[in-house]
Amino acid sequence: MLEVRALRAGYGPINVLWDVDLHFETGKLTTIIGPNGAGKTTLLRAIMGQIPVTQGEVALDGSRLDGSDTWRMSERGIALIPEGRMVFRDMSVAENLLLGAYPARAQADIAQRLDRAYILFPRLSERRTQPAGSLSGGEAQMLAMARGLMSDPKLLLIDEPSLGLAPIIVQEIFALLSRLKADGRTIVLVEQNTQRAVQVADHVYLMQGGRVVLSQPAAEVDLVELHDRYFAR
Repeated sequence: MLEVRALRAGYGPINVLWDVDLHFETGKLTTIIGPNGAGKTTLLRAIMGQIPVTQGEVALDGSRLDGSDTWRMSERGIALIPEGRMVFRDMSVAENLLLGAYPARAQADIAQRLDRAYILFPRLSERRTQPAGSLSGGEAQMLAMARGLMSDPKLLLIDEPSLGLAPIIVQEIFALLSRLKADGRTIVLVEQNTQRAVQVADHVYLMQGGRVVLSQPAAEVDLVELHDRYFAR
């Protein structure tokens, strides 16, 4: 599915990612964990073309992505659910969702996609006419996730979905991730809640200082050892 090979990327003269190699399997949930500043969000931005790749390559099903414009990624079947929700606050819930279906390939069955979004997120159905800015943090995260799904992506990148949310909402978010995984979605999850991330994942990568320092099937991960490496103990 998605291959990242010997990737270097950063911001202007500041390099953040150093020779990163990652493999994301079709139909699997892969989680990337690591402390702040490890390069996790930078990696997603490099995949999405939001920052330039200075070395290495990103390939989806054997086709190069690096060098492509960000706005073309949705047509390639990739959706990013960004850290911090980033919903359009002055637009309604329904209008935010419709924006997620703007790729040409998603236009044919918009009504059905909206119905599926409201079934998956009943709270959004109740608030479909409300401005997105009036939603709670958990509801805004649901809206961001539903908007990402509106294009029916074959690859879903999710950045810190549990950040700043109450425990009961975090539980709902991870239940949804489990459901999407069971439906065969290919998901890349960046997350700092290590225990929940490992529980829902098929494969785990740990990043530190812009490098991958651990790659392991989730079923084989020892959380104590993982936390020791996470905190560089």
